Amino acid sequence: MGGHFSVFNIAASGLSSELKRIEIISANIANVNSTRTPEGGPYRRKDVVFTTTNSSDSFDEILEQNYSEAYKGVKVDRIYEDQTPFIKKYDPQHPDADKEGYVSYPNINVVTEMVNLMNASRSYGANVTVLQSLKNMISKAFDIGR
Repeated sequence: MGGHFSVFNIAASGLSSELKRIEIISANIANVNSTRTPEGGPYRRKDVVFTTTNSSDSFDEILEQNYSEAYKGVKVDRIYEDQTPFIKKYDPQHPDADKEGYVSYPNINVVTEMVNLMNASRSYGANVTVLQSLKNMISKAFDIGR
């Protein structure tokens, strides 16, 4: 039964991580036209970096351990700001236009963000399916044991 709880933990960590990814992607989409932020300048696209939560760092050590002991799930390692250049558009009437008449817009491609959102949503759904399947298997096991 211990392995089942590992699966629960792994799927739950996936749910939590993908939820944070969805939150960051949604913020990117919401700020696609934000030319002014409290920090100054346009909004910078953000992205999430995941890492595994291993009890060991070395691949050899992980192989030598029992799989359920070595792998505990996934977590958000960090959120970083994309440093690619801003998108410049000519709009001399815009209040944030520079002296040449160009406005710097966030470095966000909405199509890319939507694809990322679909991917994160599917990953989230896959983790939900794992949890539902495990719940059903445990329920069936209890039914058999009666």
